[in-house]
Amino acid sequence: MSADHDHSAHEEDHTGPIKTPKQLAWAVFFAFVVPVIIIIMLAYSVTTNTKPGAGAEAFTAEAVAARLAPVGQVAVKAAGDLAAMKTGEQVFQAQCSACHATGAAGAPKVGDAAAWGPRIKTGFEALLNSALKGKNAMGAQGGGDFSDFEIGRAVVYMANQGGAKFDEPKAPAAAASAP
Repeated sequence: MSADHDHSAHEEDHTGPIKTPKQLAWAVFFAFVVPVIIIIMLAYSVTTNTKPGAGAEAFTAEAVAARLAPVGQVAVKAAGDLAAMKTGEQVFQAQCSACHATGAAGAPKVGDAAAWGPRIKTGFEALLNSALKGKNAMGAQGGGDFSDFEIGRAVVYMANQGGAKFDEPKAPAAAASAP
């Protein structure tokens, strides 16, 4: 009996998990059909255009037009056209406020009479010269986005906020026609 028992245990070790034809059919189905269905569903999911992918907004008409736009633009201003010129406050907001509103890099804050006092004593011409040519950490503003006249207006605006009583600079056309 012991020899027969050893033979059945040994035979049981060599049999697989599939014992009936029905189990074989299910194993074939899950091994081949299900992966094929999953692959088809993934391919369909990747090729559909219904959902936006990462960076999909990069292909909108506006984004493409922005990338194709020229790097720079030329703006021609008439020197005597005061309507086209920016006010001192507008130039300050656009150009000067980055440093002079916060005091960055040692720039005197707008409205700080103690910081502007010694600078105002040097006069408008000295302040304008510093603004146009640069001083300390401040770069030269002459020849930038704004004309020298507009920079002068910004200098008057900032100095007057700090306690000066400077007059608005004369327009370039008016200064050229004056005797």
